[in-house]
Amino acid sequence: MAKFVVTPANEAQRDAWMDRTVPAVERVRPGLWSIPVPIPINPLRYVLVYALELPDGVAIIDAGWNTDEAYDGLVAGLRVAGYEITDVKGVLVTHIHPDHYGLAGRIREVSGAWIALHPKDAALVHERYDDSAIDQLVEKERRLLVKAGVPALTLDELAGASMMIRHMVSMAKPDRLVEDGERLGLPGWDLRAVWTPGHSPGHLCFVSESRRLLFSGDHVLAKITPIVAVHPQSGPNPLADYLDSLAAVRKFDVEEVLPAHEYRFLELAERVDYVMAHHDERLAEVERAAQGLSCWDIATRLTWSRPWETIPPFMRRSANGETLAHLVWLEAKGRVRRQAGEPDLWFADVR
Repeated sequence: MAKFVVTPANEAQRDAWMDRTVPAVERVRPGLWSIPVPIPINPLRYVLVYALELPDGVAIIDAGWNTDEAYDGLVAGLRVAGYEITDVKGVLVTHIHPDHYGLAGRIREVSGAWIALHPKDAALVHERYDDSAIDQLVEKERRLLVKAGVPALTLDELAGASMMIRHMVSMAKPDRLVEDGERLGLPGWDLRAVWTPGHSPGHLCFVSESRRLLFSGDHVLAKITPIVAVHPQSGPNPLADYLDSLAAVRKFDVEEVLPAHEYRFLELAERVDYVMAHHDERLAEVERAAQGLSCWDIATRLTWSRPWETIPPFMRRSANGETLAHLVWLEAKGRVRRQAGEPDLWFADVR
């Protein structure tokens, strides 16, 4: 597949990503600021929090992880824009992963801001982040990994791999549930929510038709593609959801895409087309590998950004979940079949 490179909206921001540094706080345009908030011990390095100026303060899109470093980075960034953390009136969370949702509760404690989520993600908060429920979620993950064929020696390690980042979230139930197509009612902004499930069941993007902007969260990024995986809290066919969601945002006539990671860019439709083509190629690769193997064994045979042996356990679990998402999509299309067992085996010789 021919490489397609998006045009950065700000070359300095792109250069910071490529140089593995952190970009500057930036006034994107009147009334809108981009604030990089550090993500500790993570190759993404930062989440881009967007501050939208209101008559009485700011609303922010996403928040960052719940660490002192992230909190201090957000406070400092808001001050560059001329605001204090107490000026935050609302936190629009694109989805409940820790680097987007983690600081929301702490911000609300300090400022009284409301927190908004899509209902599909709001329904997952208790099981994912409440100490009383987490053991059940880990057991569900363990059962899924058994069916996928994960070796017994690494099963427990992979089942609990996400426990190391749970403390990066300040448990906070949302004050507001935002549905697909809902107008946010922020003074001075014609922001509308777009439900884009796939990366998470309740992922939201936000579009402003008048300013021709799309705040894309993790749904559409400049260089990498988001993890779309089968796991205990995913939908039954998350890749189908994701591809449908890509088609849903492709139609927007925007001049700039503002993602949560990497850097802002210009070509929405072309980037969407490229990501869709990438998944077409990946589906074909998975289909070729489905020769009576488990999901885990198929995953070890696929092309990844680094050799399988060097991928850490948490990312191996994600790779297994992504492989399963492609297998489930292929199964729904009749291109592979599943032989149920422990593990399930997958065959591309469908007749």
